[in-house]
Amino acid sequence: MSATPQRPFRRLLSTTVCLVGASVLVVGCTSNSSDDDESSGGGGNNAVSANDDTGDTVTIGFSAPAADHGWMAGITEAARAEADKYEDVELRVAEGTNDVSTQISQVETFINDGVDAIVLLPFDGAALTPVALEAMEAGIPVINVDREFDSPFAARATVLGDNYGMGVSAGTYVCSQLGDKPDAVVAEIAGIDSLPLTQDRSQGFADALADCGLDVDNRVAAEFTVESGEEAASNLLQAAPQIDAIWNHDDDQGVGVLAAIENAGRDEFFMVGGAGSANAMRAIQAGDSVLKATVIYPSTQAADGVRLARLLAQDKSLSDLVEVEIPRQIVLNAPVVTEDNVDQYIDTAFES
Repeated sequence: MSATPQRPFRRLLSTTVCLVGASVLVVGCTSNSSDDDESSGGGGNNAVSANDDTGDTVTIGFSAPAADHGWMAGITEAARAEADKYEDVELRVAEGTNDVSTQISQVETFINDGVDAIVLLPFDGAALTPVALEAMEAGIPVINVDREFDSPFAARATVLGDNYGMGVSAGTYVCSQLGDKPDAVVAEIAGIDSLPLTQDRSQGFADALADCGLDVDNRVAAEFTVESGEEAASNLLQAAPQIDAIWNHDDDQGVGVLAAIENAGRDEFFMVGGAGSANAMRAIQAGDSVLKATVIYPSTQAADGVRLARLLAQDKSLSDLVEVEIPRQIVLNAPVVTEDNVDQYIDTAFES
């Protein structure tokens, strides 16, 4: 999960940009050209659109923070895997760093090298805005991933997860299980409380619970780490002798949360996770723990950024839109993964 105190996460919406769901992006990486039906496909990913036919080779620079937890590691792995599907993409991956000056230098190198596009997940969106503007002014399209820049002119397109939507999805699932129990006890294990992303997730959760007459009875906050998750969950379990449902915001910290639950010998409730790790999904498949669902915060955002960068550099667009331009903003969905649909998501999940 993408979380640092520097992260200037904002809840979705800007009325000046185009919002497109993840399904549109995945299905929609197809051409607007009139000869779509005549295409034989290509690109090595079994897609069937002319956009996936091999075109002019493009060089894409990629920079992201250090892979210091599972979600961030999954971001870079997914970007590499997506680029490998296309023989006309050369992906230059800068070493992951949490040092702002180093990341700025990486982008400056991409500019000097004259890459065709840049996919950038900034450690600090505000701090990387000037160099992203420099790239754009040099005619290099920038795809901003996950943490937004301060200026709308700093990126040609932006790919975001949906933190408020995660909370709504988790709360809606809890309501589906407990909606007929008005006295049900609901608990929440948040991430870092000072971050807007945590606040957005909690607000979405509260809003969804309110729709079925429930609320959060017990709440603690962790720090997106295994250790902090275990400590926060231990405190929660000591304070609440009876719980019906828990939403844990993050599957990386969820490893510690599950350890605390096991140590306490508690199993009277069900738990919903967050972010969508492969570990969590395997536990859901096994069906032998309190973890019954998780809400996805896609670790494939940079992979989508690579796809968009390729389309922009090759002057292509999305055929499933009437609009002939690549959208300026794409907000990915936050679906709930349960034992019924886990097979659809586990292959693209990250390891905690």
